[in-house]
Formats: sequence, C-alpha cells, structure tokens
Amino acid sequence: MTPPDHQPDKSEDGPVAISSSNLPDFYPVMKQKLTFPLAFTSGDPERWRQETRATAADLMLPDGAAGLPGGTASDPPFAPALQDSVDRGEFVAHLVAFNVTAESRITALVLEPKGEGPFPAVLLLHDHGSRFDIGKEKGIRPWYDEARLEASRDWSGRYFSGLFPGEELARRGYVVVATDALGWGDRIGNGYEAQQALACNLLNLGCSLAGLVAAEDIRTARFVKSLPKVDPDRLAAVGFSFGAFRAWQLAALSDDVKAAVAVSWMATIDGLMVPGNNQLRGQSAWYMTHPGLAKCLDYPDVAALAAPKPLYFMSGEDDPLFPPQAVQQAYDRMQTVWSAFGKTEKLRTEIWPGGHVFTRDRQQAAFDWLAGCV
Repeated sequence: MTPPDHQPDKSEDGPVAISSSNLPDFYPVMKQKLTFPLAFTSGDPERWRQETRATAADLMLPDGAAGLPGGTASDPPFAPALQDSVDRGEFVAHLVAFNVTAESRITALVLEPKGEGPFPAVLLLHDHGSRFDIGKEKGIRPWYDEARLEASRDWSGRYFSGLFPGEELARRGYVVVATDALGWGDRIGNGYEAQQALACNLLNLGCSLAGLVAAEDIRTARFVKSLPKVDPDRLAAVGFSFGAFRAWQLAALSDDVKAAVAVSWMATIDGLMVPGNNQLRGQSAWYMTHPGLAKCLDYPDVAALAAPKPLYFMSGEDDPLFPPQAVQQAYDRMQTVWSAFGKTEKLRTEIWPGGHVFTRDRQQAAFDWLAGCV
C-alpha cells in the first residue's frame, strides 16, 4: 500500500526517484548547523513557551504573532450559512459555509449530536494522501456528491478500517467539524505536480503555503468554538498524517485548542532529512515547510509549545515515512518540556505495530483517551 503523502514525483519520462541527488552534496555540513537555539533546555517552561511561541508565530503565520491569541481587528465575521443537512440517527450532519479569512469563504462539514448541549468539540484535520478530490470527506461521509461518497468509502477502507473517524467521534457525543485545506475538495487545485507552483506563488505574495494552512486552522478552531452547541472550553484537534502535523501545530499556536491527537506525523528534522525520505521531494512537503523555522526550532520543539496541554502522539513502527528512531527522539525532546511543567502524564507517546494508518484499535485508544481530556 502506498502511504498518504507518498507519491513519486513525475516528469515526461515517468517517475523520478527520491535519492541523495535531491540533496546538495554539502547537506551533512548544513545539518550540523541546525542547533535549534530556541529549543527548551532548562529554566521556566512557561516563560520559554510564551517567548518562543511569539517568535515561532512571527515565522509561521502570515500576520505573525499579532494574531495570537485572540485574533486581529481585520478578522472578518464568520457569517455562517447553512447549505444542507441530513439526519444520521445519532447525530445530524450539516454543510455550512463560513468566512475562514478575509480572502476565503469555505464550506465545512459539521456533525452535531442530538440534544441541547453544550457538547465538547473536535476539529478533524484531513491528511494529504496525494488525493485531492476529497478533503473534509476523508473522515466524514458526504451525502451531496456520489463521486465523493465513493472516494470517501475507498479512503476509509484503506486507512481507517472502514470507519469514518469524524462519525465515530460524533457518536461519542462530540460536535465534529472538518474543512478543506487549500488544494482539496471544494478548493481543489491543479493536482500533485502543481503544488510547488502554488507554494512558490504564495511566497511571491508574501505568504508561505504552510503558514496559510496554519492560519486557516487557527481561524477554523475559533469558528468551531463559536458554534451554539459547542462548549468553548472543550475543543480538541484530531488529525492523521498531514492532519496530525496540523493538529499538534494548532495545539501549539492556538489557545482555543485544549488537547490534540496526532496520528502518524512526528519525528526530528535530522531523522527526516535523509536520502529517500518524503520530506525531500518538495511537492506535498511545502504544506509543512515554514521558511526559516528550522534555524530556530525542530518539529518536536514546535509541538512542545503546546505544553502542558494533553497531547497524544501515535506512530507506526513500520511507517516508511517516519523512522521509529527519529520518532522516539522527537518524543524524548517533547517529554523534556512536559516534565519541566511537572505534567508528564499529559503527554502520551506511542509507537504501534503496523504502518501509516489510523486503524480501528488506534481510533478506540485515541478516542478513549480524548474522553478524559475534553
């Protein structure tokens, strides 16, 4: 099975292999210069978190740290509009349009348990998967498009044991919201090969692709928090693969998100920047590449900005994208920060048997854990 986020680059002559030729011959020397000077080592962890998060936000978000934690005066009203609904027995599914930024109005799938509420909520963040016709529909069945429904079922069978994680959460009493990141579903672009052009063009417009996704996820979390049936103090982010990257990133940057589950995306930069790894391809990696951030922080350092919130990380021991040694090293770096807060029990890190999937048993473990957090 080809894992999500793992598709060969192509040229007119066919697939292009990922090899050491994707790296400059001096890359080992450059890697040695990545000392991550803003990583936590000792001292007051809360002071480190506040100061470092401001620096990280300046590097990661289009509007910088001015957008933290409560937004900016230029943020538009969400102006939600109900487009369609369907009763699914234990919950009702809605299709809702809202203003995610001043530039973009998008649609969301919103699952609401029946009853008055308020309910805890989950922002469900979709993966990459090199499949762009569905985004929000990867974890929630659509009813408004037969082609997307077929694609959603196929995705569920490949990666989720035939389950739809968003619907499993709704049955457990959560309001669940899923949207399309730029390039997927209702916001589909020009396909796999065009991702680098999209990333380049956004840089020319003064914004990175990774930064745009992060900013939109922060706004979407605020939208979820504003929903009438949602308990604003009980919002979590859950994601698989690229969605896992987004989940821990969002927990680090947003005060609205109180907990996160990240399945199949965490490792050190050193462990990923090696010949043959997917991060060397460009293309999908642009969604997770913040210009200049690696001069300051490693991936686990950014995730640790969420401390001491409850976070649950899962990875597969046979995942070809995330070598277990690099995953464990990242886990150890994060544990240092939760330990400094005296909250080691809030960080759960596991390497499961299997590959790049979010199977039934992992979903049950994740959602059982989440029930104790939000």
